[in-house]
Amino acid sequence: MADDTIASVIPLRQARLKKRDRKAAGRAKASRSRKRAPKAAGVTGDEAESSSSSSLLPAEFLIPPEFLPANDVVAEPSAAPPTIPGPPIEPAIRSRRQLAPVLLSIAALALAGVGVTINGWFARSLGSSDIAGWLFLAVGVAADLVALVMPSCAAGLWQRGQRATATLGWAVWLMTFVFAVTAGIGFASTNITDVTTARASRITPAVANAQGALTDAMSARDRECKSGVGKFCREREATVAQRRQMLDAAVASVAQAADPQSDAAIKLVTWASGGMLRPTAEDFAMLRLVLLALLPQIGGILLLVGRHSARN
Repeated sequence: MADDTIASVIPLRQARLKKRDRKAAGRAKASRSRKRAPKAAGVTGDEAESSSSSSLLPAEFLIPPEFLPANDVVAEPSAAPPTIPGPPIEPAIRSRRQLAPVLLSIAALALAGVGVTINGWFARSLGSSDIAGWLFLAVGVAADLVALVMPSCAAGLWQRGQRATATLGWAVWLMTFVFAVTAGIGFASTNITDVTTARASRITPAVANAQGALTDAMSARDRECKSGVGKFCREREATVAQRRQMLDAAVASVAQAADPQSDAAIKLVTWASGGMLRPTAEDFAMLRLVLLALLPQIGGILLLVGRHSARN
């Protein structure tokens, strides 16, 4: 019985010894690895021993840092200073790109509002009665609204592959655009002519003096020529003709001053071209009339360009 007990105790003892040997080997290996790590990082032997010995101690035997003296507290490495970000370049560029289409759309809507008002006013002025005037007003406003929105709609249809519908839309836009331009020409020519005529009919001091001199010359001629045509009568007749020419020159100067824009533009073009180009007042009047009639009607094109730029 004793032999059986001894036989069973010996293997159990050997298993426990082997387990202890394995644990001791693991501790030795961990200690060697901890000692090698400080050397590789440039740590001295004392520091390595202190770190290895502190790592072997259980956590409950370590003294917390707040209970250590002030000189024994190890200062942690200070954090790197925060980096100041640079100016946001990309958002600024995007904001500028987004601002241009917005401004272009605002300009398009402003020109469209002016065009609608011009076409409505001129179309209503063509009516012979109130009902006819309001009907013409509705036609003019509707045509200008179609000319405003049709380019964007036709371009969208073309991109979606509906080429026939898009072509029809562009044809409708061209028709309404021509109608709107003719209405703009009528509006501009009517108002410019009225203003120029009113300015040209002004009585300036030069015109008043010329009219007085002509009246005196005609009175003298009538008195001299009452008894018959003679030498003095013919002299009074020549004086009347001269005074009439002076009056015509004074009125012409007033009419020329009634449109100072044309006169200044003619002088500027002549000076800039060195005398090679000498436009007349009629040439500049036609150019101004075309621009005044055309610009309020391009709101639809500007709106199309603004929407396309916003998408890109």
